[in-house]
Amino acid sequence: MDQPHFILGHLPFWLVTYSLAVVGWTLFGRFLMQFFVAPDSRLYIWRWFRLLTDWAVRAAALLVPRYVQPQWLPLVAAFWVFTVRMGFGIAMFAAGLAPSVAPTAG
Repeated sequence: MDQPHFILGHLPFWLVTYSLAVVGWTLFGRFLMQFFVAPDSRLYIWRWFRLLTDWAVRAAALLVPRYVQPQWLPLVAAFWVFTVRMGFGIAMFAAGLAPSVAPTAG
């Protein structure tokens, strides 16, 4: 039984993938909430959604053409965050740094 611990043995994998998942789903929630909440609202949930996702929305604004409307940027940013998360997961799995459910042969 020389496999590393499922959680602690792969902590970088879990921290990055869960962090990107939180940001991605928060971006999706921000996209949906913007139709019901004013952009300068003082609602604490809206302020936290913006605080957590503003960096990703600004990055998406740099990656997409200028004709993309600002209300679509959270959805575009969510797509890019989920794409980065998938790429990171595949890279970690290929490097043998991601946990596996099945025991390794050996």
